[in-house]
Formats: sequence, C-alpha cells, structure tokens
Amino acid sequence: MIDSFTVQHCEHVSQRSFEAVVAAFEAELGSVEDRDIIPREVAAATGQADFEARIRAYEGRSGFMRFLTNDHGAWMARVGARAKIRSYTIGNPLVAQTMITHDPGVGLNVPIRVLIYQTPSGEVRLAYDLPSSLMSRLHNGNVSAAALKLDAKLRALAVLAAGAEA
Repeated sequence: MIDSFTVQHCEHVSQRSFEAVVAAFEAELGSVEDRDIIPREVAAATGQADFEARIRAYEGRSGFMRFLTNDHGAWMARVGARAKIRSYTIGNPLVAQTMITHDPGVGLNVPIRVLIYQTPSGEVRLAYDLPSSLMSRLHNGNVSAAALKLDAKLRALAVLAAGAEA
C-alpha cells in the first residue's frame, strides 16, 4: 500500500543566535537519551500509576523529553563543512499512548523530530512537521484530537525557544 497525504511543515525564524535557541530548547526538555532508561523504568514499574510517576520524573518543563540528539554540525566539520544543525527526537510516552491506544500506526511518527539550524545567510530556524498533519492519514478522530493537543505543546515549546511564531 502506498498512501499520499499533506503534511504541514512549520518553521520558526528566530532573531536569536543558534546557540541561544539550542540552549532555550534543551532547557525545556527532560532527557531519556540513555537508551537503558525507558526499558529499566518499564521493567521496574509495578502498575500503570507507578509507570506514569516514573516517566513524569523525566519530563522537562515543556512536558517533553529528549530521546536523541544529532549534532550534524559536529560531523560535518569532520568533512570540511561548516554548519550549525541539530536534530532532536523528542516526545513523552504518556502523550504517545493517548494516540497509540487508538491506532498503532501512530508509532511511525512519535516520538517527533525537531530541527534547529542556521541557514547560509545566518538565519536561525526551528522546524518540525505538525504532528496532527502526520497523523491525518490514519483517519482516526481520537488520534486527531490527541494530536491537536500535541501540536499545541510543540508549538508552545518552539515559540519559547525561538522567540517567534511559525
């Protein structure tokens, strides 16, 4: 099966430096970048309430946590290119479950990806694909309702970090 659908791509153009946007963004996130954290907390949880409490301990102020950071600029420097580019995989299992319980296909797009980069002209951008648009191909009202809430959380984080609307 091959499916086509429209995705809304958002970019917040910041007046701040790349470093300032990265710092503001990362300050709002918790971290589970150690790949053993989630499996350890799943194994240790004694039930749903305990699992939720354990996961909430890793949330940042934004309600998101960082699963992975890729500093593309660091490896590009090794091949002689100068670039300021970081991609992040962020999310929250407790938010994801509000969608995945209705359709496991949600798992393709959560956790979500965010890119912070500086253009060749020096403009700093924070970019992502709007979760509700990614989930739209599932045609599931419950998923769509939860994804709209995720949109709002992500948009608030982006505005806070970039200091600008998309």
